[in-house]
Amino acid sequence: MRVLIIRFSSIGDIVLTTPVMRCLKLQYPAAEIHYLTKPAFLPILENNPYIFKVHLFKDGLKQTIKGLKREKFDVVIDLHNNLRTFLIKISLQKTTYSFAKLNFRKWLFTRWKINTLPDIHIVDRYLATVQTFGIINDGKGLDYFISPSEMIDPFAMWNIHPNSYTGVVIGATHATKRLTLPQLKELVQKIEGKIILLGGPSDTSDGEAIASIDTEKIINTCGKFTINQSASIVQQASVIITHDTGLMHIAAALQKKIISIWGNTVPSFGMYPYYGNNAMPQFIAEVKGLACRPCSKIGFPSCPKKHFNCMNLQDVDKISETAKIIKN
Repeated sequence: MRVLIIRFSSIGDIVLTTPVMRCLKLQYPAAEIHYLTKPAFLPILENNPYIFKVHLFKDGLKQTIKGLKREKFDVVIDLHNNLRTFLIKISLQKTTYSFAKLNFRKWLFTRWKINTLPDIHIVDRYLATVQTFGIINDGKGLDYFISPSEMIDPFAMWNIHPNSYTGVVIGATHATKRLTLPQLKELVQKIEGKIILLGGPSDTSDGEAIASIDTEKIINTCGKFTINQSASIVQQASVIITHDTGLMHIAAALQKKIISIWGNTVPSFGMYPYYGNNAMPQFIAEVKGLACRPCSKIGFPSCPKKHFNCMNLQDVDKISETAKIIKN
């Protein structure tokens, strides 16, 4: 059975699909699993041993479909489920199984604060897409694979021992999912021990501003490493403090202790850190009881209500104290 799995983006969402690949391959060993995504997300998948081939959506819809037709798939599993994936499925004319996105229910929640979403993690909803095959959740959580060539040695680079530092993910795609810069500065001053800041190129200047508080204590890696190199830094941290972002899910895949900080989004969307059957210490930091929250399933450049209470009212002391407790 030759299977095509489709998920175009983003980092966290793709990591959350990894149990589908693993369970499908291990429970149907003869299955040949292919994955279609955007070029930017190839590094997340290229080391995954359960994938036979990664296909990239890079030359437009027509060329992508042409290439996929040559593969002669038996089954298409659509875990993205949008207009482009619909056109791909129609063109391939194969048996398809599509993920139920529940967009109307999410709209009810964000617009009218009526929560009718199922109380299950999105991983289990992804797995429900393939339940026709008799696939069951093996409880092993998420997967993330890093090649030895992409491993970062924190001791060689910064004289910091593995499993002795706190990793702080300062970025997120949307501003309403991030602590403010003053809050991040306050947080790192209250965290004990060495800190490594993690983020993308857009977080570089904030990382430099935060690290300048204490250059001996704080190392800024924002924008300096690939996603897999950053993942290796996450893997060697004692605890990860992160916003609702891709590195949060990578940290969960690597079975790390996590403090996740939530702003305009909420764990009720079903995308909180997922460990499967493994019990890992974690803490969710969120401001409950706000009538405006959640305001979006994704995020905004700024608070629509202008007060930004979902982040401005975060208890930074509680976050730092929790980090100290679960670090050891």
